Amino acid sequence: MSSRLANAFPADRAALVCFVTAGDPDAAATPAILDALVEGGADVIELGMPFTDPMADGPAIQAANLRSLAAGTKTADILAIATGFRQRHPNVPVVLMGYANPMTRRGPEWFAHACDQAGVDGVICVDIPVEEDASLGPALRAKGIAPIRLATPTTDATRLPAVLEGAGGFLYY
Repeated sequence: MSSRLANAFPADRAALVCFVTAGDPDAAATPAILDALVEGGADVIELGMPFTDPMADGPAIQAANLRSLAAGTKTADILAIATGFRQRHPNVPVVLMGYANPMTRRGPEWFAHACDQAGVDGVICVDIPVEEDASLGPALRAKGIAPIRLATPTTDATRLPAVLEGAGGFLYY
């Protein structure tokens, strides 16, 4: 796990983890939004990768995804936003959150390398279940990027160990 992520969860208080969709309202506006979140006390930034079919998200994030895509946001823009953020905020972790298609379409090694070059600390991929970890997890771990897993109130004691195996950073619940 990156030391930035490990340090983002202090023992004496809860961490403030903030999410914003990259490119909403447009890619040029996103850096100022991220800077404001850090100024406001964000401990971790989750940078959403817009996707055409954000099925695991609610109406507000779905709408943000569609606005971002309508503004022309591409994966290269998201990685540039993350790179700029890392330069301005060297100690604040940034986590990309999104769907498998943009993360794996050029190959998991390409995506992991691009995340590493951009200074990304972790990745939350909402539609790759633990049983399909091989499709992205090994490439991320090889670059020291935390594959952050999701658990739900229905994740039972039998399944939880599988969810935690190979996970890093924090557990998204």
